[in-house]
Amino acid sequence: LPQARAGIISTVEVLKVMEAFVNEPNYTVWSDLSCNLGILGTLLSHTDFYEDIQVFVRDVFSPIGERLGWDPKPGEGHLDALLRGLVLGKLGKAGHRATLEEARRRFKEHVEGKHILSADLRSPVYVTVLKHGDSSTLDTMLKLHKQADMQEEKNRIERVLGAISQPELIQKVLTFALSEEVRPQDTVSVIGGVAGGSKQGRKAAWKFVRDNWEELYNRYQGGFLISRLIKV
Repeated sequence: LPQARAGIISTVEVLKVMEAFVNEPNYTVWSDLSCNLGILGTLLSHTDFYEDIQVFVRDVFSPIGERLGWDPKPGEGHLDALLRGLVLGKLGKAGHRATLEEARRRFKEHVEGKHILSADLRSPVYVTVLKHGDSSTLDTMLKLHKQADMQEEKNRIERVLGAISQPELIQKVLTFALSEEVRPQDTVSVIGGVAGGSKQGRKAAWKFVRDNWEELYNRYQGGFLISRLIKV
């Protein structure tokens, strides 16, 4: 993909190569494919081809998603769990219907305390329900954040909040980023998640950073977090 972005080879040729990996079982390969498709999705988010790339993601990731399923199989290793989370998250964000329906079902059971999600499924489920959710979904997620005993879970939620799609809810997430609910060192993760979540999120996050620049700069005093914020 770097060669395609540089205009050396056709993006179409890259997508054809990606299609050849549908039976690939290796986590590292899928992680690389996911990253490159994410970059391509960002580049295409300002064009008429954005929905087409979501269809492509669903087509490429659904066979491996069906093979892996939602639940661990006997003899699975750590990389299999990572791969499951990666694939289900990718399918969920891209609007794969069966993945979205199952994510919503499991999220409801998790919130009600009927069946708590395993750690490796939480991020993909959270991302999926937020991406296709409403104000009620966001409120539930913020409630989970407030109730979380472990900082690891709070951070997990903070990283995915930017998946929410509606402009007014994006603003709510950005306001939350600077609230006392979020540790100062974690504010950048929330803003970065918004910037990486959608075209609307990217614009809103950039405006938010400009509007709150003095507070953000004073908070981080020119350290590595301000550099990371600018990068995202």
